Amino acid sequence: MSDLSVNPWKRHGKDRLYINLPDGTTVAWADRATKSVTIKVHKYRAEALALLRLHLGSDIAVSPTPVNPPTARPVAPERKPYRHPQNRADRVAPLPQLTPGEDLARNRPGARLLGMIAERGPSPTQRLRSKLLRQTSEWDSWYTGLDGERRVGKELERLTAFGWHVLHGVEKSNGGDIDHLLIGPGGVFSINTKTHPGASVWVGDTMAKVNNGRPHPYAAASKAEAAYVRGVLERYCDFAVVVEPALVFVGIESLQRAATQYDVRIYQEREVASLGPVSGAFTAEQVERVYTVARHRRVWLRT
Repeated sequence: MSDLSVNPWKRHGKDRLYINLPDGTTVAWADRATKSVTIKVHKYRAEALALLRLHLGSDIAVSPTPVNPPTARPVAPERKPYRHPQNRADRVAPLPQLTPGEDLARNRPGARLLGMIAERGPSPTQRLRSKLLRQTSEWDSWYTGLDGERRVGKELERLTAFGWHVLHGVEKSNGGDIDHLLIGPGGVFSINTKTHPGASVWVGDTMAKVNNGRPHPYAAASKAEAAYVRGVLERYCDFAVVVEPALVFVGIESLQRAATQYDVRIYQEREVASLGPVSGAFTAEQVERVYTVARHRRVWLRT
């Protein structure tokens, strides 16, 4: 149970408690008002419920799990246009007006982490004191993650010369966020950054191991995130939106991929430049439409 943390979240009239793994993966969340619990990773169901009962009492209610075949594998993004695009155009949702405060293009890499640290983290004086005294802090992993997102963001910005757009810290309706979105002629890449300084990493079909430790659902979470991104963007586009998941590891010593891992692109931070020449998914007009949609903060918060 010590591996899980309880994280309060209040925004847009909602008051929730999120149960997260050390890497930030949400395994469950609860609405404080209704005491309704949603389990995201069933492996941690018992531990998550025990933690939530400590904060909310014993009268919590677990929401039913959506019916999805547990063995079904995500279908690879289809690059062919729909046969009847005029029918799809009839179902495209109207795009809300973009205001400067809602424009995600203004976000810096690590924007969400930076905001959470500023809101709940230690002051600069407290952090300096901890460094001088060589004291560890629960916030150390947050600062490590922030540094990783900034480093990957810097690499991605280099790809704008190839006609790509980059967005950072895209907040999702469930309280999580997408580290980076890369949008260009090769489609959309939903990029999840993982920072493990000096570590050896192995990535399988759904799980990853750091220094041969316990498995983390990095690949499975990345595939689910890409499906979520595609669903949001296609709500406002009259064409199929190609979205691929990508995991980028920062500061690691070595990286191994399972031979069967083909659903998620796996990179070290300096390797993301190889995405620059990728093309063939979108026309120039489609690239601009997807980017116009993606930079609207409100489209990602629609439930």
